[in-house]
Amino acid sequence: MAVTTSTLLRDPVGSLDFVKVTESAAMAASRWMGRGERDAADGAAVEKMRETLGEMQISGRIVIGEGERDEAPMLFIGEELGLGGFEVDIAVDPVEGTNLVANGLPNSIAVMAIARRGGLLHAPDSYMKKLAVGPKAGPFVHIDAPVRENLEAVANALEKPINDVCVVILDRPRHADLIREVREVGARIKLISDGDVDACIATSIESTGIHVAMGTGGAPEGVLAAAAIKCLGGNFMGRLEPRNEGEAQRAQAMGFGKLDRVLTLDDLVMSDEVVFCATGITDGDLVRGVRFFGNHAKTHTILVHSAGTMRFIETVHRLGARPLATAAR
Repeated sequence: MAVTTSTLLRDPVGSLDFVKVTESAAMAASRWMGRGERDAADGAAVEKMRETLGEMQISGRIVIGEGERDEAPMLFIGEELGLGGFEVDIAVDPVEGTNLVANGLPNSIAVMAIARRGGLLHAPDSYMKKLAVGPKAGPFVHIDAPVRENLEAVANALEKPINDVCVVILDRPRHADLIREVREVGARIKLISDGDVDACIATSIESTGIHVAMGTGGAPEGVLAAAAIKCLGGNFMGRLEPRNEGEAQRAQAMGFGKLDRVLTLDDLVMSDEVVFCATGITDGDLVRGVRFFGNHAKTHTILVHSAGTMRFIETVHRLGARPLATAAR
């Protein structure tokens, strides 16, 4: 009996089928690691991700992708993918951290979130102020609270001295005041050059040693991170911060409403049936990068499900193997 997408969303074991989407993108992008060609890495991942999604038994709609139709030939916002079936919304970032891949740096991932149709916020291409923490600290922080108050709340919730709390911040000039405030409180800081999806999710996984993610980054990436964090029981809050009047007008044209409102997890991810997966392209805090050996490649993926499961999946792929024939439908 064919596995339907409804079953895939409800059944943590059935959701394993989605892993092949991010695996294919990660392997394609990893061929370009360190070669200084970010667009080539992204293009290879986009093509493989779209191809794999097109072979799935879904009626999928891209709500977060590579841009509008006139800017992106594939995985554009509004594109319909799949062989037909249960209607879902899909958010993708085939290469989260294109600069990281181009320069052979850590924490680049291929990312996807899937939810019931209407279950993911169609976020505009704008900046978003973000605050992410894990399950223990989740009830005690707020995006509008002072930095000191939030970090003290995290330390208390985790029963740690504040100088053991690790905060991840994108290394950007706009974060100079935020970095100064965190240092004044006494917390530790991990500055990252790109890729805050990985950093936000890491706050909800104890073994990473990352406790808070703060600062502004891309709004679409905020939705992707929120999908995983909702499954993991953490907390994520955001607020749009358009960089110019054009971005603000575009958000309003999309029906976004009040731009300065606080966006909670339930605003960003409306569905209670969500699957998130990310495959490492380069080694990172969450997953390891693609390894090539002989005629094989090894991938490492995190798969989280709204039913409360988290899996780390290591897969060995025999390169050049012919795919199994698809049964007639």
